[in-house]
Amino acid sequence: MALGLIADLAVGMDSGGSHAWSRPDDLLTGLSIGAPPDLLGPDGQSWGITGFSPLALQRTGFEPFIATLRAALDHAGGIRIDHALGLRRLWVVPEGASPTEGAYLAMPVDDLFRLIALESHRARAVVIGEDLGTVPEGFRPAMDAMAMLGMRVLWFERNAEGGFLPAKDYATDAAAMTGTHDLATVAGWWRGRDIEWQWQLGRTSRAANEAADQAARADERTSLWAALVAAGVAEGRQPAPDDPGRVIDAALAFIGRTPSVLAIVPMEDVIGAVEQPNLPGTIDEHPNWRRRMPAATGTLLARPDIAARLAAFDTERRS
Repeated sequence: MALGLIADLAVGMDSGGSHAWSRPDDLLTGLSIGAPPDLLGPDGQSWGITGFSPLALQRTGFEPFIATLRAALDHAGGIRIDHALGLRRLWVVPEGASPTEGAYLAMPVDDLFRLIALESHRARAVVIGEDLGTVPEGFRPAMDAMAMLGMRVLWFERNAEGGFLPAKDYATDAAAMTGTHDLATVAGWWRGRDIEWQWQLGRTSRAANEAADQAARADERTSLWAALVAAGVAEGRQPAPDDPGRVIDAALAFIGRTPSVLAIVPMEDVIGAVEQPNLPGTIDEHPNWRRRMPAATGTLLARPDIAARLAAFDTERRS
């Protein structure tokens, strides 16, 4: 706990919540924040929440944003900024419209970046920006200039040919991780569970059918195992799709071996869970945020397989 807890700074708030009825002039009205179609949500996303109006922020000297930052940092060693891309531009969708019918709204990014840097310096806190999705050109260099750590997720760190980047090539000024709450767990990805959900719900896919999607995943499994072996965190024959244990061990050790200043692993990957907590772009089609851990935390961490997995991860970080 050298850093302490890392709090989450939400991208917006409920349009019917206390902020909306007490200070409506601060917020966008009649619009929902979301995301255009991308890898996380192939049909686009509308989250049913609103956010700060850029004109209102400038009119008020950014007072609501500063107050929000200070509240988040009050008892934390850092913050993770949800959908940090929204600091430059927000995908806004008219209420009742399809997520694909939205448009980008420009935000005063330079002012917001400077305020985040100032407040994090005052609080002596780290800042992680969720820079996943449709990343605007120049956004990540701007984050680097402000010492805002980006997120380097195993599934997305690929070379031009689609192969997985070596652990040594991960960015230093970043938080490396096996996944996030919005993505497949290591076990789920290895089994192809995310693909099953994709086709079960009739979501858009680049593959012609589920069989083709699973065949492409088989090639990706081979590529991932090769990267794990090359990094020295795995050895031997590639495990079967229904046997992800060694893959989970190796994936955690792989992220531990990166030069990134922070390394984060979700609890779902620590325990080897198959199902992911949240499926972006769904409301009640998937049991978002409803799955519990299979046992109390202390019981789980005392399991020999989990203790060994975390010990190996820790060893890689220390070395």
